Amino acid sequence: MATLTVNPMNQSPLSFPVKLSFGIGQFAEGLKNAAFGTLLIFYYNQVLGLPGTMAGIAVGIAVIVDAFTDPLAGSVSDHWHSRHGRRHPFMYASMVPLAIAFYFLFNPLVSGEWALFFWLLIFTNATRTAMSLYHVPHIALGAEMTVDFSERSELVGFRMFFSNFGVLFVFGAGFGYFFAATPEFPNGQLNASVYPNFAAVVSVLMVITIFISAWGTRSVIPSLPSAPDIPRASALEVIQRVFKDLFAAMKSKSFRWLFSGVLVVFIMVGVNTALDLYIFTYFWELEPGSVLYLIIAYPIGVMIGSFASPAFFRRWGKKAGLIFGGLAWPLWQVVPIALRLLGWFPENGDALLLPLLIFIKFFQGACTVQANVAFGSMVADVVDEYEYDTGKRQEGIFFAASSFSAKATTGVGNVIAGFSLDIINWPRGAHIRTAADVPAETIIDLGLVYGPLVAAFGFLSIWCYSHYKLTRERHEEILESLNSQRASQG
Repeated sequence: MATLTVNPMNQSPLSFPVKLSFGIGQFAEGLKNAAFGTLLIFYYNQVLGLPGTMAGIAVGIAVIVDAFTDPLAGSVSDHWHSRHGRRHPFMYASMVPLAIAFYFLFNPLVSGEWALFFWLLIFTNATRTAMSLYHVPHIALGAEMTVDFSERSELVGFRMFFSNFGVLFVFGAGFGYFFAATPEFPNGQLNASVYPNFAAVVSVLMVITIFISAWGTRSVIPSLPSAPDIPRASALEVIQRVFKDLFAAMKSKSFRWLFSGVLVVFIMVGVNTALDLYIFTYFWELEPGSVLYLIIAYPIGVMIGSFASPAFFRRWGKKAGLIFGGLAWPLWQVVPIALRLLGWFPENGDALLLPLLIFIKFFQGACTVQANVAFGSMVADVVDEYEYDTGKRQEGIFFAASSFSAKATTGVGNVIAGFSLDIINWPRGAHIRTAADVPAETIIDLGLVYGPLVAAFGFLSIWCYSHYKLTRERHEEILESLNSQRASQG
């Protein structure tokens, strides 16, 4: 077993201010994810007129870049030496580049299909790379801050809460203020002129919340693991080390099954999120004000459901939470669409339609979050298992893969959504304002993609999760052994 060169990890309970500061940091990613997931394809395709395939390809290329930048951010931060620890320097460094890239993503200074394509390509990659620089060290920090089985779930619960608070802000401020109806644009989300101001506000909030998180967690730096003492490496050696670390992480059977399962379901969620505005506006024919209520129901459900996660896991375990949440998402995704296509759901305009949709979205969020929280906590447990097996403490590389799977939501999901829109011949342009402007058979095709076809893949993730074997009892045995090793070295 390799020699461990880390400080004793924190054994005492974390204070509430530290947990709060850590959780607030996820607000920034929630802002970015909501804008990318719901608005990005819609903005470039429906508002600016870029073909769905071109928009999907531009966003999808960023996933390929993420496949390199996420592990790079994780591995480099794993091996970083500074008086501010391994993770915090990267959190501070990401703030301004992230804000600038996000602002210009929603404020293109060009026109024409190819010019918009390259603008979207450049600033999507810039935004996601800057987010990698922050997000991977941030979530790796959460695994380092405590070794307690339940407290890790609490930290992930804080992350999930503030992530969805960021989602709520994007939807609330967007549809409640920036995208408000005007005489010229009854559907305000079709008004291209409001997007730059919206992006400016979101960019400023990203900077503020990242700084709060980094500054508010600085007190734990002395108790965090230190990077191993290794010679300074060249750029080529760093890249080689990244791939070596990544391949080593993927040798963990527990992590491979977790990663495979969550990647499948996140991609499917990404497809549906990219199509949300299309479904709400044209399939359900909701008014702009009603869209706001429906679109915030899911994150509110997630926020409330996250508070129940620690008790859920204590009673039934993390794996049960992962499977329960993994089943809940596709089930509640397909129900309203399938019932409508069968003629067993309230018609558009019926007074019962909106309350039913809101209830389903809320309940879907409250159930699905159990899988989200379980996954984040289980990856931290896998890091302990990896340390036990190899003697190396590398939260960054594991959470880089975790971050990549989450980004696949808006990356690969947007690619599939963009191609799907072109396959079903969806009409584009700001003049397509209501369902009357879209052929009826195209709307049905949209519903089939959004509901049954996409949700069916979600069940594949459950098969992957069933192969995860790291139990709470085994994890406690691993921690006892690791603590003994640290004590003997300290």
